[in-house]
Amino acid sequence: MGLSCFSHCSLSNTGPNHPRWQRGPEFLYKDERDWPEQEKNWVTSEEMRIVNLHHRTGTEEIFKFERFSKWECLLRTAAEELLEAELTVVRLIQRESFANEYATLVFNQQVPMEQRKLIDKNSKLYKLCPFLGGDGLIRKDGRIDAAPWLSYEAKFPAILPKNHYVTTLIIHNHHRKFGHANNETVVNELRQRFHVSEIRSAVRKMSDNCRKCKVPKASPHPPRMGPLPESRLNPYVRPFTFTGLDYFGPISIRLGRSCVKRWVALFTCLTTRAIHLELAFTLATESCKLAVRRFIARRGAPLEIYSDQGTNFQGARKELQQETNKLNHELAATFTDAATQWKLNPPYAPHMGGIWERLVRSVKAALAAMEMSRNPDEETLITALAEAESLINSRPLTYLPLDTEENEALTPNHFLLLSSNGVCQPVTMQSHNTSAIRSNWKHVQVMLDRFWSRWIKEFLPIISRQSKWFGEVKPIHIGDLVMIVNEMRRNSWERGRVVKLYPGKDGRIRSADVKTSTGIVQRPLTKLAVLDVGIQSIYLIHNSNSSGVQS
Repeated sequence: MGLSCFSHCSLSNTGPNHPRWQRGPEFLYKDERDWPEQEKNWVTSEEMRIVNLHHRTGTEEIFKFERFSKWECLLRTAAEELLEAELTVVRLIQRESFANEYATLVFNQQVPMEQRKLIDKNSKLYKLCPFLGGDGLIRKDGRIDAAPWLSYEAKFPAILPKNHYVTTLIIHNHHRKFGHANNETVVNELRQRFHVSEIRSAVRKMSDNCRKCKVPKASPHPPRMGPLPESRLNPYVRPFTFTGLDYFGPISIRLGRSCVKRWVALFTCLTTRAIHLELAFTLATESCKLAVRRFIARRGAPLEIYSDQGTNFQGARKELQQETNKLNHELAATFTDAATQWKLNPPYAPHMGGIWERLVRSVKAALAAMEMSRNPDEETLITALAEAESLINSRPLTYLPLDTEENEALTPNHFLLLSSNGVCQPVTMQSHNTSAIRSNWKHVQVMLDRFWSRWIKEFLPIISRQSKWFGEVKPIHIGDLVMIVNEMRRNSWERGRVVKLYPGKDGRIRSADVKTSTGIVQRPLTKLAVLDVGIQSIYLIHNSNSSGVQS
């Protein structure tokens, strides 16, 4: 305004000493309401063009939040006082995650009510009715502001982005503060000051990934059930060619006027599932050697003997290996011959010897059904074991056929006695003719071949199915920190580090050597609980929960 007055004046007409140039126009000394109106009759020959202006609110990253592993460390780095530091950090992450909403709220504070803008409906804060508090934090408006006993922060909690790393630190801080206990307690305490979307899900994820909580909750993850060994699948071999050995007991017997303990050695044919029972007087290695020798005298020398790592089995195996290496025929004959191998399963791996563990249960059930006296004498016990052996060997290996009555179910006795109970024998003619003897031998061979053919067609498909451990699991590695599971002592499980792995024929790890404070022990994966205690565990939790865009 007033420019028209100067435009009509010329410096040449009035001169530089004219009072108008020194004092200005007279209307400037009057009230603004008395000023003359500006004439808006501008004329220009320039081309008018549309100019588009793009406005974007950006924030500068002051802190690298991922450098901190604890909420307290981040607060102490941000400021000297913890409370002011907390407000500062929360204010920063709000401006970073809710930049557009923050700019709208700041603008609304500077303009009258009728000129205020609304939060975009697509914003995640739209339904929270956010407002900017006096401390500069974006807070959630609610309906309990009239509650007299609630604090200001509980009535109007500060809004935190769900997937931000700082939010993860705050939840982790409350989780540790309340003793890694009930998640609902953590949820309740967080709600006294903050609002986090899907807070229960976030707290549960923190609890599931907490380093300290993982230790008492750790459990083994066994690999997928492995294939059966070749010793279980070899047809057309002599029974007890591949043998499993296990002990059960003790059984108290009456000897004179005193009671003594006896154990039972159970030999299992891994192919035909037949059993042989021997009475063991003690658990010493010498008693085990004598039981093996009696078994060999009746059933023949096996090619392979499998057992767990009992001390008596280890002693017998060591002596067998030592004497076999030295070619000492005297002690080698005590067990078998120089071709026999004794293989031990890993300690605390009963599932690897399930074929004889299940038969131990069957023998115990057969003995219980005989209703012997509480403390039988030794002769009665030997007789009872023979009866139980005959009973178990006559059990059907497959389902009963329904085609003919003569075609009975296949049993282990078919391979031992050529019939289920040893009563029905093939008819033979007594003759000294060589051709007749050869014919009888061929007849027996044909019967055995028929039994083996039925074994292949009827029995093998039954044992091929998997009953558990179907899925793949994360493999264990050398250097992993593990806990050795002991069902008897949950609170005193040993910790150790894996130093050696033992893969199976399918390439999956089945057992491992673990170095503990007391030495190196071998355990199956069913007894090893891997501890996921990486240094950047909280950062990994945040990355797994985040979708790449802060919300």
